[in-house]
Amino acid sequence: MRSIRVVLADDHAMFRAGIRALIEAEPRLKVVGEACSGDEAVDRVRELKPDVVVMDLSMPDSNGLEATRRIRALELDTNVLVLTVHAEEEYLVPVVEAGASGYLTKTSADSDLLEAIRLVARGQVYLPPTAATLLLRRYQNTVDDDSPGLADLSSREQEVLGLTAEGFSSREIGEKLFISPKTVDTYRARIMQKLGLHHRSELVRFALRVGLLTEL
Repeated sequence: MRSIRVVLADDHAMFRAGIRALIEAEPRLKVVGEACSGDEAVDRVRELKPDVVVMDLSMPDSNGLEATRRIRALELDTNVLVLTVHAEEEYLVPVVEAGASGYLTKTSADSDLLEAIRLVARGQVYLPPTAATLLLRRYQNTVDDDSPGLADLSSREQEVLGLTAEGFSSREIGEKLFISPKTVDTYRARIMQKLGLHHRSELVRFALRVGLLTEL
């Protein structure tokens, strides 16, 4: 199994050094680059094509939010995990809408960062329980029963969508629904085509908006 390649984006050198030491003490996790600004983070991603960017929000030049949008626009297999001092209530919704796959506060980094990196690298979504609740309430408060797009999906497509948004792999979804992983991938491609979506994070936001997720 190859190592998960990580870029650290934070304007505090000492903090980056501490996070690097924490990450590289783990097998199959490797820091391949660092950035001290949003612009530099985008450049490192374009150059190194890492699996995960651990992104601070408050940085010079382009901030972490804008850098996340630009990284998603590159359409690489790079997922963004936001690691910030800001509480979920302040930035969670904008971060998810920008295309990040995870949100973690720096106070939780020592206990949760490594697992969050592994989940995000696999294409899953990492949100601590409090953040998940906030996000769910935010979208449930804006949804109605006639949400555009949901009626265009078959019941099986809605099942695949919900399980995908919850973070299950194609193999796991196949086992739950008694279909092959290849069939799951076909359903997912069809769902994204019907809804005009391009990234897994967009599927998660859609599932939340239409009420397919009851918990994360």
